[in-house]
Amino acid sequence: MNTKILENFGYQVRKRRRQAGLSQEELAEKLNVHRTYMSFIERGQRNPSLIMIFKISRALKIKLPILFDFDN
Repeated sequence: MNTKILENFGYQVRKRRRQAGLSQEELAEKLNVHRTYMSFIERGQRNPSLIMIFKISRALKIKLPILFDFDN
């Protein structure tokens, strides 16, 4: 169950990052993290903190709930 949540969250991050026209490296730079960390998040292999999730939503200029819209 937890793995599926992380995978769904990672999918939303990747989808929204691409819609924003950003590479993983560009998003990582905005968040002041390494590109591989972003890769791990997008593949559902890391469990980002609430603060990091908030920063991701701000960097992508989207509302926080969009990252948890697993139905779309």
